[in-house]
Parts: sequence; structure tokens; C-alpha cells
Amino acid sequence: MSTAFTARVDAALADRTLKIAIDRTTGTARSKRAAAVAAWPHFQQARALGRDIKAHVTANLAHYLAEFERNAIASGAQVHWARNAEEACEIVIGLCRQAGARSVTRAKSMLGEEIGLPHALAEAGIERVETDLAEHIVQLAGDTPSHIVWPALHKTREQVGELFRANHADPGALASVEAMVGSARRQLRAKFMAADVGISGANFLIADTGAICTVTNEGNAELTTTPPRVHIVTAGIEKLVPSLSHAMSLLRLLVRSATGAELTQYTTFHCGPKRAGDADGPQAFHIVLVDNGRSKMLTDGLAEMLSCLRCGACLNHCVVYRHIGGHAYGGTYPGPMGSVLTPVLDGLETSNDLPKACTLNGQCQEVCPVMIPLPTLLRGWRDRSWREGLEPATVRGAVWAWRLMVMRPGLYRLATRIAVPMMRLFARRGWIAAMPLAGGWTRHRDFPAPARQTFMDQIRQQRGQS
Repeated sequence: MSTAFTARVDAALADRTLKIAIDRTTGTARSKRAAAVAAWPHFQQARALGRDIKAHVTANLAHYLAEFERNAIASGAQVHWARNAEEACEIVIGLCRQAGARSVTRAKSMLGEEIGLPHALAEAGIERVETDLAEHIVQLAGDTPSHIVWPALHKTREQVGELFRANHADPGALASVEAMVGSARRQLRAKFMAADVGISGANFLIADTGAICTVTNEGNAELTTTPPRVHIVTAGIEKLVPSLSHAMSLLRLLVRSATGAELTQYTTFHCGPKRAGDADGPQAFHIVLVDNGRSKMLTDGLAEMLSCLRCGACLNHCVVYRHIGGHAYGGTYPGPMGSVLTPVLDGLETSNDLPKACTLNGQCQEVCPVMIPLPTLLRGWRDRSWREGLEPATVRGAVWAWRLMVMRPGLYRLATRIAVPMMRLFARRGWIAAMPLAGGWTRHRDFPAPARQTFMDQIRQQRGQS
């Protein structure tokens, strides 16, 4: 593994507060999702339908993109196309300057993080106000999101309280979560009303109407998209669905998988700018459709990943993510889905550690609401890394030695019969705290002592007794 990735993982494993923060949120998310799924008898049929909807759109992407653009323009929206992150940021910054914007409010959007929009706004001298509570916390801390649904998952409520005391003009008494929410509301309210431009993402792009759908649990998204004169939407081209009914089918899967609820607090559809007679809404409505490697995924065997709803269920159930958190992955998207997407966005040469940071236990695929075969896609990256010679010579040598041994059963049995008693020499009360060649494991947790006999010896003994 690369030095940078190993260093990030080591730091995460050594951070006990991080482990507490991760356990609090992902544990709750897993239990709520399990309850929501158990209460829906047709969940598996709905998953199959969701998978088929997304597969159909992916197979007919050009058709639905053209339909969406046509209907969005008919509604009064202006549609812009960006081939990559740089073009997307240039378009957004240009629209902000065209509007004379000095400050913008931004609703939570992983696509915005992907294209580097926060940095682009800062470089352009435009004040950025993150309005999602968790994103507000991340911004105050100078962090990046560590989860695609709960960006501040890596922070405990005690740490958030300290941040608010240091940065809020009126922090008030912060003894409870409710008090912290009130403090954030007082801090952000004036910013909502003063912003020249509001920037949001989109959970769905509805082809037959040209509308966009946002799904949030806070009212910040509506206050971001409605009061400013200009609303800018940044969305990946894979967010398309054919119609509102298809969006509703996927919404039922998305929300249960993300938060364990039947519906989010706010599910909002935006279709064009303010019209005559409307009580509120933006005067100009812009949609920036971003490719940024998505078209390439269609031809590189990663088309199934375009079905991702960004629910975060695979992160919450991943045994690796739950130990190291999101920042250790080093990319915009963490966890299993991030380990598939980051090599697309940043190149396999710089991120080939991520597909290997997985046990391939398959739990991510089991909980994915649209049945994305994440373990298969991760194995595909591993195969490609091997074929392209990206593995270091030490790894290739170790694999060669392992292959040599496992293809010779007698040699394998001899090695295990020697290794098992040698390992037990380092055991104390059933655990190994330190052992040569096992520092990567024992540095942060103990290794279970092996049984007194190898698995093959136990099998032979049981068969002999029977």
C-alpha cells in the first residue's frame, strides 16, 4: 500500500474519538434501515424494479439527456454542459459573476465536492455559505465531508459544541443537540436572505418534465434555492429518470436505505424559474450537467456504478469504513462506492489502494437498494491494477510465493503445521498482541490466537471419529 494511504489509515485507527463518532451514527443508521426494510414486505421486488429503472436509463442515456434538456429549456431553465470538473467550475463561477454575486449559499451536494466547487468559489473571491448543518460544521472545522449523507459523521456532538462556541456570534447554551441546531439557525438565517445565488445538487433529473428533485432532512435546501435571485443546479448526467413515477419508486428505496425513514422531511421539485403569479422563486434557473468520467464508465465495464443513488448504505455496513472513517480513503467518495469511483475520478495509478481496502464480504451489495455488484467491480479494479503492473515488486513476489505453495497441497499442509504452533507461542489468553510480520494488524488491535490444529487436521479428525 502507498505510504500516504497507510498513514491515513494508521491515524484513523489510532483515533478513539473517531471510532466513537462513527459507531454512533452508522450503528443508528443500520438499525433504522433494518427496521424500515422489515416493515416493507415488497422491499426485494422494489429493489429489482429500481435496478431495472436505472439500468434502462443507463442503456438509453443519450435519449433521456436530450429529452431532459428539451423539457428543462421549455420550462425556462438554462442548461449547460460540462465535460469535466474544470469546465463545471468555470460555468458556475461565470454564472455567479454574471449575477454580480458576492455571496452564495450552497445546499449539500457531493457532486459539488467532486468537482472542487468550494475551492473554486474561494479562489474567485466569492463567499460560500454551507447551509446544511453537517456541511456547516465541516466548513467551520476546515474539513471535507467524511460521509455522503452525514458529512460531519467524524465529529462527536462534544466537538461540534466546541466549534460553535469558537465560531458562532451567539452560541448560547450548547448542552443539547437541539441547542446546537438553534445556534446554527441564528448564525445562518441572515446569510440565507442576503445571498445573491443559491447552489444545489439534484437527487433526480426528471426527463419528461425537465424538473429536478432534491431530497433533504433540513429546510436549508429550500432556503438556498428559493430566496436568491439565481438558482444553479450541478448534477451528474447519471441522475436521470424517465418520469415522476420512476423518481417516486427510487425515492422509496433511497430514503429507507439512507435514513431508515419512509420519506424525508423535504422532497422538493424545481421546474424552471419564477413565473408570473408565483409567490417566490429565483429569477434565473441554471442546470449544469456534468460528465466528469461518467461516459467513460459506460465503456470501461463500470456502467452499473452509474445506478448509485448515493444513499450511503454501503458505507454504513462496510467493516472497513466503520473502522477508518471517510477521510482515510483520500477521495471525495469513501467506502465501497468510493473505492469504485475514485479510480475513475483520480486515476487507478494514484488510488489503486482503495479497491484492496475491502474484505469482499459482499455486505455492501446485499444492502445496496439497486443491487450494484460492488464486490465484482472492486475485483475488476484489482485485476486491472495487476495487469497494468501497478503492484509493487514485493506484492507480486509475495503472491508468486503464495501461489507456489497453495498449488502444492503437501507443502501447504507442512507450512500451516509449522505456522500454527509458532503463532501460538505469541498468544496470551487467546490473543496475540504482537508478532513478527503481523505489525500491520497488531499495531491497533489484537489478533485472535489460532486453534491448536489446522483446519484440515480438524476435518480429518472429525471424519475419522465419524
